[in-house]
Amino acid sequence: MLILELTNEECVEMLTRLNFGRLGCSRGNQPYVVPFNFAYHERHLYSFATLGQKIEWMRTNPLVCVEADEIADRYHWTSVVVQGRYEELPDTPEGSAERQLAYALLQRPAWWEPAYARETHPVAVEQVVPMYYRIHIDRVTGRRAKPGSVEAVARLEPATTSRQKGWLKSLLRRPPGAGSGFVEGCRDGGSRRVA
Repeated sequence: MLILELTNEECVEMLTRLNFGRLGCSRGNQPYVVPFNFAYHERHLYSFATLGQKIEWMRTNPLVCVEADEIADRYHWTSVVVQGRYEELPDTPEGSAERQLAYALLQRPAWWEPAYARETHPVAVEQVVPMYYRIHIDRVTGRRAKPGSVEAVARLEPATTSRQKGWLKSLLRRPPGAGSGFVEGCRDGGSRRVA
């Protein structure tokens, strides 16, 4: 497998296209990672939440990390990692413009609905106040995997005999105690067949 570094432009393109990742924060030497939705805009990831552990921890320690990825299979994937700083967007006249921007960026059909909203009484849901925040991106890196020559050849070559294809099936069909038929190494350097 070949692992290739992404350029800054490729990282930004991926963050612009994606809207889901994992947010890592920490407090008192204890890491905490949660899935979250975001929207990229000018070196920031915008998001929101209700007051809870994630917000409390980021208020205590604003240094955070975000990972977002696309995975087709084990040989085709792309991953971006952001290191940045949590910035709360307060519900004040001074923070109004940034909150309105966050609100506009995050408008997508109900993807933002916190799990909390589904578990509470409908009246309580109306009382949930969203806390808008953004992650200022200090550093972004990314990697992409693609098959190397060995994996490419292995994926193209079919098994050469039906016996090779069925060895696991025949092993699993053996009754218990019938032995595996595998060769086991002996202490004297030779080998013997296990019954």
